[in-house]
Amino acid sequence: MTTTTTRTATVPGLAGEILAGYGDRVTLHDLYDEAGASVYHDLAAVDTTEIRELLRSARAVPGPVLELAAGSGRLTLPLLALGREVTALELKESMVALLRERLTEAPAGIGRRCTVVRGDMSAFDLGGTYAVVVLGTTSVSLLDAEGRAGLYASVRSHLMPGGRFLLSTVDLTGGGPDDLDVEAMGASGRRYRMIENWPAGHEVREVTILPPEREVPEDGPVLALTTSIRVLPPDDLTRELAGAGLRVVARHALPAASPRHTGVLLEAEAV
Repeated sequence: MTTTTTRTATVPGLAGEILAGYGDRVTLHDLYDEAGASVYHDLAAVDTTEIRELLRSARAVPGPVLELAAGSGRLTLPLLALGREVTALELKESMVALLRERLTEAPAGIGRRCTVVRGDMSAFDLGGTYAVVVLGTTSVSLLDAEGRAGLYASVRSHLMPGGRFLLSTVDLTGGGPDDLDVEAMGASGRRYRMIENWPAGHEVREVTILPPEREVPEDGPVLALTTSIRVLPPDDLTRELAGAGLRVVARHALPAASPRHTGVLLEAEAV
């Protein structure tokens, strides 16, 4: 994603107004591309949301684990700590590189139990089956309806008999302002300004990450990262899964991720 004034004008709400004020100094990238990978990893490293609940559910089903949209390893390393064989599938080369780097730095033996595969979670064929398939960090919301249909079909064909598909999503908790403006700190100690634009009734929330105002240089480039996240309430997701031959057998509340939504972990099995 390249830098242009026209491109920054497409960023909605408060974030768009702020970026417009920086003019052509803005370099705008997707959160998951090469420029955004280190920021994503920095923020993900301090986010423990859903990890405990996912590990509890995975621990109950012995056998190999397939993690989809593995990113830089936020869930991969905890899953490996269970003593399992883990296959980590990730589409973005920048994330694959970060994950492989982390595995080489992991305690002896852990990295050797992980197979990293570059692939698309909406269509994959790994030639094997797994006791547990994990899709965390509400990553299912990155796919459109066609992509989710492909995901469900691929997951179903990779589940062992009695296996579980664990995936997280969000549930709405009420209204609020269109823009939520917060500051977050990454594992490095670096601070980020995160603005979520989510007008009432919209099925997509837009997240923009940029430097805190006090840290924006007076001249020179200003890095901004964006991503679009669909809102997939658990009831809707449960119906989609059922239509794809995956029955939800358990539903777990996750710690609140925002004043406007909470997390939900779904456990599904093939029928």
